[in-house]
Amino acid sequence: MDITFENVSYVYQPNSPFEHRALNDLSFSIQSGSFVAIIGHTGSGKSTLIQHLNGLLQPTDGKVSIGEYQMKAGEKNKDLKKLREKVGVVFQYPEHQLFEETVAKDIAFGPHNFGVEEKEISRRTKEAIQATHLPEELLERSPFDLSGGQMRRVAISGVLAMNPEVLVLDEPTAGLDPNGQREIMDMFHHLHKTKQLTTILVTHSMEDALAYADHIIILNHGEVYREGTPLEIFKQQEALKAVQLDVPEVIEFISKVNEEFNTSIEYKGQTIAELAKELAQMMEGGRDHE
Repeated sequence: MDITFENVSYVYQPNSPFEHRALNDLSFSIQSGSFVAIIGHTGSGKSTLIQHLNGLLQPTDGKVSIGEYQMKAGEKNKDLKKLREKVGVVFQYPEHQLFEETVAKDIAFGPHNFGVEEKEISRRTKEAIQATHLPEELLERSPFDLSGGQMRRVAISGVLAMNPEVLVLDEPTAGLDPNGQREIMDMFHHLHKTKQLTTILVTHSMEDALAYADHIIILNHGEVYREGTPLEIFKQQEALKAVQLDVPEVIEFISKVNEEFNTSIEYKGQTIAELAKELAQMMEGGRDHE
């Protein structure tokens, strides 16, 4: 589903002493099937933006289009239920939203609310736990008897069981160890590819934005500060520092190596270990020609 924000502004508590403009004349487009990372410092408007994607918030000014659904400022929006069936949101610490007595009931809660037939719910539940690598024998267990990582996968399975076309990920790896972070992000990337989802990742991890996204949007004070491919964005190191954002470790490593050794190594998805090996081979080759 294509997503477009046209001159969208959002004001919290308007006409009060606490009025706050969280989004300001925001315009951008996300192509169907793309993987977009939205980054920005705390207070840049990321959370407000993603709440517009499934109608939790509606624009104070402007228009949001998500596929055939439109939300315009000043108009009563219809069919929000249908929109929320198409847009799945994995909030930060989604395991805190578990409440049913069994894993199966928790995963099925959303589809039940949307009137999906029992046979289809059963099929979707099994497909969702396969996608999140949960064993089927957990379905009749209480979600509160599971490990933290398993609980998170149950919560994600509940979102996937809605069969969304757009998947919104709000800091999905928060609180996980490095291995858990990598596993979860690899899982989302695989789902993105196999289900041809439009995926929107809100993250503080510049490494994840570089590794998984096709396109990056940087927010600053509720406005688009920069957007482009990961390589285009992370080459602008001074611009990133100006809005308190870091450069991914691997990009910084390449930059320092090129400056120190007068080389022209390019980032092509290598790890730092692979780059170090590449540099060693270049240096060895240079010595051979002396």
